[in-house]
Amino acid sequence: MADQAQFDPGNVEVGRVSVRRGWCPTAWRPMAAGDGLLLRVRPSMGRITAEQARLIARVAARHGNGAIDLTNRAALQLRGLDEAGWRAALDTLVAAELVDADPARETLPLLVAPDWRDGDDTHRIATALSARLAELPPLPAKFGIALDAGAGCVLGNASADLRVERADTGALMLRADGRPTGVAISAGEEVDLIRALADWFVASGGTAAGRMARHDAALPAWATGGLRPRRSTGALVDDPRSYPLPFGRIDAEALAALTDRDGLTALRLTPWRALLLEGVRAPKSDVGDLRHVDACVGAPACPQASVATRPLATELAPLIAGTLHVSGCDKGCARRTQSDVVLTGRDGRFDLALDARADTMPALRGLTYEQVLAHFKGLPRAA
Repeated sequence: MADQAQFDPGNVEVGRVSVRRGWCPTAWRPMAAGDGLLLRVRPSMGRITAEQARLIARVAARHGNGAIDLTNRAALQLRGLDEAGWRAALDTLVAAELVDADPARETLPLLVAPDWRDGDDTHRIATALSARLAELPPLPAKFGIALDAGAGCVLGNASADLRVERADTGALMLRADGRPTGVAISAGEEVDLIRALADWFVASGGTAAGRMARHDAALPAWATGGLRPRRSTGALVDDPRSYPLPFGRIDAEALAALTDRDGLTALRLTPWRALLLEGVRAPKSDVGDLRHVDACVGAPACPQASVATRPLATELAPLIAGTLHVSGCDKGCARRTQSDVVLTGRDGRFDLALDARADTMPALRGLTYEQVLAHFKGLPRAA
């Protein structure tokens, strides 16, 4: 396998950090970060067995720096690899069927609701779509599909462009992201209609927009409907099997230790910075409640960030009652939507905005780390 893996210096150059924006890494096309190469793994159905988890931990420790990130699209990122480590890791992951041997099948983010059960609609549609991914047209790098056909929709806030969901009427529905309503679909026709809407997206100029929500062309009549997605009655992050990861980070040693629990069969990856354990209750986390906080990896691990993000986010977490986003730059990778408080790195300092995104015009500019803390310590503490 190693002789088949082709390192692409046009996109990633070892020893020189790529600053290309809007490009998503895969296992076959790793991305250069400040701490080395980043290899992304998207397991089938968002599930890894306990043995596969132990293998990932060994690969991360042996060929990278041991850091593993769970992304907001339910993928795992192994960090700190060099070119030789990437090649060895890729061979191992392909052999374990954690990475597809066909690089083209690794390019499209397919997000599956982590509460799926064998044979249910989510599982059925994901299986059918996975078998027909080659029929989809070439789509933008960040384009994704969410399959969320359980009793209630749990992926409404997760990043995706086409969504198969459970409607408030109980029917299956297809919805283009950015539109509040969708159209009813029949069981068995989901893949055909996903393909048709993807074809329309490309043919109508959506590739230039990049994402469905930014594409303002009128949908075809057949894809226009009045159904609204049914919301979940409870968040999976409150499930007793849910194991939160601070900022989505776990190291190889901790992942291996997590799999040693008696009765654990597999781990489900979620887009909420938490792992869902199969067969056992999750152990008590020794970190504070950071569920309302988003922070990217920041400097120095990300070459586009000019500030360290997570130390500040951790200090601010108990001071802020609402949502907090600390972003190393205005890309806002950790959170695409608005947050109550957002701090964005710029030239080594922080810009502050409220009810905003990372790329919003700030209310205050050029704050130091200490000035940010002083500002929020002067406000009433969170309840």
